[in-house]
Amino acid sequence: MPEFPHTDPISNLYQLLKEKSFFTGDFTLASGKKSNYYIDCRLTTLDPEGACLVGAAIRKTIIDKCEELDTNVQSIGGLTLGADPIALSASMASYQAEDSKILKPFVVRKAAKEHGKGKQIEGGFQKGDSVVALDDVITTGGSTLKAIEAIENEGGKVEFVLVLVDRQEGGKEIIEEAGYKVFSLFTRDTLFETNEKETSQN
Repeated sequence: MPEFPHTDPISNLYQLLKEKSFFTGDFTLASGKKSNYYIDCRLTTLDPEGACLVGAAIRKTIIDKCEELDTNVQSIGGLTLGADPIALSASMASYQAEDSKILKPFVVRKAAKEHGKGKQIEGGFQKGDSVVALDDVITTGGSTLKAIEAIENEGGKVEFVLVLVDRQEGGKEIIEEAGYKVFSLFTRDTLFETNEKETSQN
């Protein structure tokens, strides 16, 4: 099995997110809110280098948090589309690292299919799995809670939530009030702080 090429995936991912996914200007978010910045993580998670970095960073964080919380997880995923490439990349990193228990990826549809088996969750998820609910960005927390509801309706147990970026607009707190631990690799403040420093230096 080939060695994973990035020795410091979280730091490298941070740099790539700033370069590819962080924008300032006037934007309308999916929630309808207005914002002076926009974070499009898909430009990073669907980039070849970005996918490798995301996979390594998410896998490492899941291992660390599972040890910290004294728990184990079998599968990882969240609401389509933001969580999809994150789950797949982390699962591939887990396989590549030859983990004793490979993290199985899954996708949560926004609604159950009206044909076939009528499933809302596709992929490696099985009833009874302990799960990490993934998302790319937390704003209001709504999409993450929708994914959690689907996971629990199909017999999964959400151990914790893990996202790439917390916009720090109350979503994390809403999810935590619902009874779930939430962790993020990065926050709005860290991305803004670095951009402001770079702007002042130029």
